[in-house]
Amino acid sequence: MVTLLLDSTQLEVVLSVSERALSFRKGNVVVDRSTITKVQLTDDAWTWLRGIPSPGTHVRGVIAMGTWRSAGGEDFAVIRRHRPSVVIDLDGHAEFQRVILTTRHGLALVQALRVEVAEEPVDVVEIAAETGSTPAVPEKKPRKRKAPAAAPAV
Repeated sequence: MVTLLLDSTQLEVVLSVSERALSFRKGNVVVDRSTITKVQLTDDAWTWLRGIPSPGTHVRGVIAMGTWRSAGGEDFAVIRRHRPSVVIDLDGHAEFQRVILTTRHGLALVQALRVEVAEEPVDVVEIAAETGSTPAVPEKKPRKRKAPAAAPAV
């Protein structure tokens, strides 16, 4: 899963070694905050994917990583299965028009982009926690197991 670092001037999408390999990138994706026009949360990032991977890795419904070229421009995607994601629309970015990321920290990113942050990059989850705007995580209830059916008497 990608790590999102945010400071007062930029958002950095920190890619792991495997994410760099699958997306055919040598470095992280850096986005100036001034180029971010809209941030949206989605349950299914696959509906936002447009174009073809060039270069990138695509296994339909499983993984999509890399640059996606379309008539609308180039997008950067790190999508895993059908999990919650964030779509970041950009205007004036040197490389991309859109960044699509599967992350469970999408809500924290949206909230962190609304507040003033420090000069040093900080994980978006920590920023949201400091402002007290992170939603409570529902407690998981233990599953009840059914008792095995008794074997019929013979």
